[in-house]
Amino acid sequence: MSKIHVTTTVNGDATEFLCDPRETLLDVLRDRLSLTGAKEGCGTGDCGACSVTVDGRLISSCLMLAAEAEGKEIGTVEGIATGEELHPLQRKFIEHAALQCGVCTPGILVAVKNLLERDPDPTEQQVRYWLAGNLCRCTGYDKIIRAVMDAAAEMRGAA
Repeated sequence: MSKIHVTTTVNGDATEFLCDPRETLLDVLRDRLSLTGAKEGCGTGDCGACSVTVDGRLISSCLMLAAEAEGKEIGTVEGIATGEELHPLQRKFIEHAALQCGVCTPGILVAVKNLLERDPDPTEQQVRYWLAGNLCRCTGYDKIIRAVMDAAAEMRGAA
């Protein structure tokens, strides 16, 4: 089977890769581009561990074919920080101890960053609803919600 040439943008950088037509975006991100933040938790789009953004829309990268990334803007957890400076969400997750094993954390960070770009002042209920597609087996979500709410306040300048 012939490979497909894809030209895209990942975390603001122009990127090209060759992929098998059946390869998922998750596989290419991890295996070809060495962006290992997104994890394969379920392979069926149910857990959110592989969450990335495509043209500003939150998606499960295990469900998207890599060839579909042609001309798209992809955002991964690796693109959240600015150089060595952590994003407020990342800092607040650390401060609130809102992570444990780390499998779900990258997908959750991508998801809540996407939410805060859409709504910088969400209610706790909105945050919980937005994270309904991100499953975590280690935490009770309360620390995650507190970290998101605290980061949102800081980003709005309300903290």
